[in-house]
Parts: sequence; structure tokens; C-alpha cells
Amino acid sequence: MIFLFTSRLRQCKYFDGHGPETFLPSAEKWGRKSMKTVKILIAEDNDLNRLNLSELLSDTTGYDVTAVRDGKEAMEIFPLDKYDIVITDLKMPHIDGLQLLAFIKEINQDAVVIIMTGYATVSSAVEAMKLGAFDYITKPLKDDIVLLTVSRALSFVRLKEENIALKDRLKEKYDFGKMIGYSESMKKVFETIKKVASTDSTVIIYGESGTGKELVAKAIHFNSDRKSKPLVTVNCGAIPEELLESELFGHEKGAFTGAIRSRIGRFELAQEGSIFLDEIGDMSPSLQVKLLRVIQERQFERIGGMRTIDADVRIIAATHRDLEEAVKGGNFREDLFYRINVIPIHIPPLRERRTDIPILMGHFLRTFNNLKKKRVNGLTPEAMNYMNEYAWPGNVRELQNTMEMLIVMKEEGSIDVDDLPERIYRNAGGTHVIKSGLEIPEEGLNLNEAVTLFEKNILLKALEKSGGVKNKAAQLLKLNRTTYVEKLKRYNIT
Repeated sequence: MIFLFTSRLRQCKYFDGHGPETFLPSAEKWGRKSMKTVKILIAEDNDLNRLNLSELLSDTTGYDVTAVRDGKEAMEIFPLDKYDIVITDLKMPHIDGLQLLAFIKEINQDAVVIIMTGYATVSSAVEAMKLGAFDYITKPLKDDIVLLTVSRALSFVRLKEENIALKDRLKEKYDFGKMIGYSESMKKVFETIKKVASTDSTVIIYGESGTGKELVAKAIHFNSDRKSKPLVTVNCGAIPEELLESELFGHEKGAFTGAIRSRIGRFELAQEGSIFLDEIGDMSPSLQVKLLRVIQERQFERIGGMRTIDADVRIIAATHRDLEEAVKGGNFREDLFYRINVIPIHIPPLRERRTDIPILMGHFLRTFNNLKKKRVNGLTPEAMNYMNEYAWPGNVRELQNTMEMLIVMKEEGSIDVDDLPERIYRNAGGTHVIKSGLEIPEEGLNLNEAVTLFEKNILLKALEKSGGVKNKAAQLLKLNRTTYVEKLKRYNIT
């Protein structure tokens, strides 16, 4: 058994060669009870150096330090715990520091390893850095250098953890499983996203304005192998033609009047990631030619530049136009159409998936209640019926904006028909039934549609009055329960 004292020791440490020494100060002493404990593994064959370094990092900083005598012991203990930093000597018996570094990186490529050595040769430093060492410190060790290097390493670790957490949150936000929709048409969209996300195939998303084309593009990117790289969005319909080429490919200084400095284009910014070309159907014919070349050759040059740049970019496009009709009309290149129309995804308009409207309203109700600090209970059956019957030409975006307006304007209670915008209760389902449901407007009405709307309102009122108990609701309407349930199914009332 070896018994050591050092100038830094406040207590003596014993080690007998049968396992690592552990230096763990009390949490109360260092005020770290509620913080994550930093774990450091030290591999050093010199007993005094190992003990001094361990005491420095445990007493001065409060880190949880585990120390071993050589690379062999470090290899045995490293896989058993999650160490934030590994500090290893370069020259050790059995297994040296470079071998240990290579072993650690094979297990965990993101592990942070600091090499220390008395053999401060350029070749050993270069070799350590090539193998992935974070930093390199020389002996004799100086306390301030050691503490500074470890502090920098921990900042790097925390930055990576925050970056990973942010990407996980983004992935969760745009995960196709979090997109809202239970209709059969939306299930097909989700299934397609699931199949194509992990590939590098070009995708084009068709859908009316407001259906959520960009959300689908984000879902594809953040579920792909490129999720850690950028997703760069370009709205081809919102940028003037004379500026769009520069936006896409960049330009060199002096390439044209006003080009006072070089600029990186969106394709260059999206390297190793994805580029989302929104409203690609609005792109001019001349730019279509240049885009076709990039897709075919996977290369491009900045405007005014001579250097060819490789385009390692996945292309996701979107349009509200019918590109096949645009090709027939001569407004879109046929060869470009076949290049981008590899995997088409069609997002249905909201009017074609009405069963999703109540689910979306419930989602927006919760969202805006939280954001606006409101306590709106929901919608009355009559108001819900008008919202369900409305055509929603602006699709999900219009529904979202309408729900925000209703919740902002409502002080308390439930949203009723009187709270709805006039366009909704005047044009719900095209029936033009006025609020009372008992008067005939000047332009007349469709009797069958009016009767259908009245029956739905009665079914909903009974359900509300019975507190959602279908048996009681059926009794209120003097119906058998099975008849009442069948009527609910017929009108998609849940």
C-alpha cells in the first residue's frame, strides 16, 4: 500500500493497486447539489502526478474525478460510466495515450480527450489531433493551464449538448407524427414522409396555399440523415427574377452593378443539408435551365465566378400549381418537371378532410389559450357546425388565424355563432342559412341542405345538454340509442 502527501492535500488518499482512486468532494461544499456532476477520467502512470492532478480538479472545481494508472485500466473502466472528459498521459506502459485515444473514439466519437506529455514533440501533437484529441498540454503541468484547458473542454461539451438538445426539439417539432390530421388522406401523406425521409430522393409537394407544404418539407428534412445540417428555404415566387439567381447561387464581387462584395448563395449555405424551393412553379424559364443543370451535374458557379462548387444538397420543392398543365402550356420545362417530380406528395385542402377540422380547432384552442393567457372553453355546437361547414379557401392557415382572432376577442366562456366572422356563418357549406335558422334570406335557400344543417344542430345540442352521454342525448330526442349513434356517424360528429 502506498501512502502519499502533497502540498495540495487536505486529506490523505490511499490506493493499493486494485482499482482506481476516486476523489469526490461533498456536494454541499461545492454548492453543486442541483447541478450535473462533471465526471473526469485520468490515466497517468506517475503516482505523484496522478494524485496532484486529481486533487487539483476535485478540490478546486468539485468535479467527480476517477484516476487510473495506465491505458489498460482506462480501457476497462471507460465503458462503465459516462465521462465528460478524459485526460491521459501520452507515454504509459502496456497501452499508451494514442492507443487509448483511438479506443475511446471508436466507442464514442464525441468523447473529449486531453493529451498530456513531457515529450512535447510536434509529431506526437499532430498525431493526437488527427486521432481527435481536443487539446494537448505539456509537463510539468501548471495548475492554471490545466484548469483553463478543462474549462474550455467543458464549454465545448455543454455547447454540443445544447446543440443536440436544440436539434432534438426541432425534430420533435417537425416530426411528421406531430403533424395534425387523422383523415385517410393525411395518413397517406404521413406514410409517404416516413418512406422518403431517409432517402436522398428529390421530393415535390403539391398543395393549395395554406395547406402546410413547408411543414411537410421540414418533416422530411428533420427525419432524414441530413437533419444535423441546414434546411435552407427559398420562396421562388416572392423574389424578383433578377435577384433570385444571386439568392440561389451567390455572386462574386463586381459580378454586376451593386455587387460590392461576394455573397454565398442558398445552395452553398445548404451544403450537406436540404434546400426547399417553395413555389418552384413561379420560377422563370431562364432560371429553370440553370436549376436543371445543378440537378443534373450537382455543380454550380457563383455569378461572375470561375470556381465550380459541388452541390451536395437534397432538393425539396413545392408548388400550388399543376405543373403538368404548366408543361403543356409551355410555362414549365418538361425536362425539369421530370427531374423534380421524382416523389410527389399531394396535400389535400382542408375542405377535403373535414374530419380534421374539429381536431385542428382543439389544437389551436389550447395553443392560443396558453399564448394569450385566455380561458376560452371552446365552441358551442352551433358555432362548431358553422366552422365545420365553411369551405376554408385559405386552408389550415386561415383556420389558425381565425381561431387566434376568436380567442383574442373572446373574454370568457364559449365561442358562439355571434362571435364568428360574417364570411363563415354567411357562407358555411354554401347554404346561406342565417343565424336563427328560422328565416328565409332574400336569395332563398336549399331546403335539403337547411334540413340537414338543422338536424346536425339538434344532434349536437342534445349531446351538449346530456354532457356527452349518448344514451341521455337519444332519450332527449325520443330516439333509440343505436339510431342516434348512426346519425352522429353519418354527420362525422365525434
